[in-house]
Amino acid sequence: MAAKKRAWEAAAEEVRRWGEMKQTGVSLRYMMEFGSRPTAKNLLLSAQFLHKELPIRIARRAIELENLPFGLSHKPAVLKVRDWYLDSFRDIRSFPEVKDTNDELAFTQMIQMIKVRHNNVVPTMALGVQQLKKDLDPKVFPKDLEETHQFLDRFYMSRIGIRVLIGQHVALHDPDSEPDCIGLINTRMSPMLVARAASEDARGICFREYGSAPEVEIYGDTDFTFPYVPSHLHLMVFELVKNSLRAVQERFMNSDKDVPPVRIIVADGIEDVTIKISDEGGGIPRSGLPKIFTYLYSTAKNPLEENFGVNDGVTMAGYGYGLPISRLYARYFGGDLQIISMEGYGTDAYLHLSRLGDSQEPLP
Repeated sequence: MAAKKRAWEAAAEEVRRWGEMKQTGVSLRYMMEFGSRPTAKNLLLSAQFLHKELPIRIARRAIELENLPFGLSHKPAVLKVRDWYLDSFRDIRSFPEVKDTNDELAFTQMIQMIKVRHNNVVPTMALGVQQLKKDLDPKVFPKDLEETHQFLDRFYMSRIGIRVLIGQHVALHDPDSEPDCIGLINTRMSPMLVARAASEDARGICFREYGSAPEVEIYGDTDFTFPYVPSHLHLMVFELVKNSLRAVQERFMNSDKDVPPVRIIVADGIEDVTIKISDEGGGIPRSGLPKIFTYLYSTAKNPLEENFGVNDGVTMAGYGYGLPISRLYARYFGGDLQIISMEGYGTDAYLHLSRLGDSQEPLP
């Protein structure tokens, strides 16, 4: 622990200097246009951009992780995350200037390792927040924790951006990329197909947890496509359908009534693609609605308190992170997520995705 503290103190001045530099945002359309010609020259330009941009973004998050309220910075899980960010900052800053193709390939390999290092940031931060929650007076929750929620929004939005930049650069090297794909972006993504795959994955989790799962019905134009990152859409639809399945399953588990399906409607507008996910799972009380996008709220037992490991895979619920992080993914490319509830009946989730692709990424 003392060695880690000394390491932070030694790097602190440089981290602060980089953290004060201006970030440079990108848009989906820019990534598509730039990535459509993954020549050696363009890949070199991309690596040179990341060589300067990534330390700025990583430094900003490392500084915040060191200065969190309520003693959150000193929780063991948060210290672990801070050390990952510090190690990644050091790795990039110690990498020499990217001058040619060999440098670019070595740099690409290194940032791919950084991306892997940060794979468990979300569950590890969740553990840190749960450690904080245990120590706090229940009366403090949740209004007085606004500062913590704002930090987590900034932190996770920034993490999405860092992973998109690294993932896009790495994916442009793939010689066997899927047709119509430019890095992470599928220029002809079918929201119907992604929704179907995400729903089946969510039903699989529901089967594993309860032994059965409600049906999912999907409506929309099967021929409709637009440019988007399929992995982002999969994550969002999976989380929303998982919530709906759980609500319906638990409401009708001991009922003689027919179990109603979860319904997904995909609508393609001029500006937005909207995906509505509707269930008859009983809805959310109006008093609970302000809490659903906070990171300290879940109606399920917390899996981290039930001796689940960080790497145990997906559970039906419990972290309280699915909705707020799904909303961040939607907002990253200019969309949004809204939840409308009818207590005693069910919930509608509206996932809005910008089909124009020209929104600049939000830089926290």
